[in-house]
Amino acid sequence: MFSGIVEEMARVVSIRHEGGNVHFVLTCSFVGELSIDQSIAHNGVCLTVVSIENGTYTVTAMKETLLRSNLGQLKVGDKVNVERSMKMNGRLDGHIVQGHVDQTARCIGMRDAEGSTYFTFEYACDREMARRGYFTVDKGSVTVNGVSLTVCEPTDNTFTVAIIPYTREVTNFCDMAVGTVVNIEFDILGKYIARLNEFK
Repeated sequence: MFSGIVEEMARVVSIRHEGGNVHFVLTCSFVGELSIDQSIAHNGVCLTVVSIENGTYTVTAMKETLLRSNLGQLKVGDKVNVERSMKMNGRLDGHIVQGHVDQTARCIGMRDAEGSTYFTFEYACDREMARRGYFTVDKGSVTVNGVSLTVCEPTDNTFTVAIIPYTREVTNFCDMAVGTVVNIEFDILGKYIARLNEFK
């Protein structure tokens, strides 16, 4: 489980394809603290560390993960938002994030907000999925590329988030532009409530 508070950006060192799987080799400042089998969120996707070597670590994404996320679009040198799993004795500074990306969205707008930036994202609208809790609500939480954010201006298939300068600087929002594809995870609380309503 994660909080959506990104620790830093890791850099993709190499990418290796093997059958339907893709092995990503990355480097970041806390490689020396990692262990095999540890869970790390990469752009919001929970992946398991499978090897550690020469200041790098390797994680593997299977076909389903690649289809549902933007990880298949990564290239060597790309920056990836990373967060280690949450400690249960710490503060929950973001919101409850599972690391199970629901789908991708595309940035369709950016506008200045007196130093901060509003980013608007559009995602595929599926009424059945919405009925099951896959949607956004005003002032609710959403995870974008692993970053816990507050929703504003939601519609059936779009939402906007406000990014302060600090967050833009320390996450890969720094490279985001109109057309950028991001990973989104809808709030798990909404999914549970929607599921409970099915039994009424």
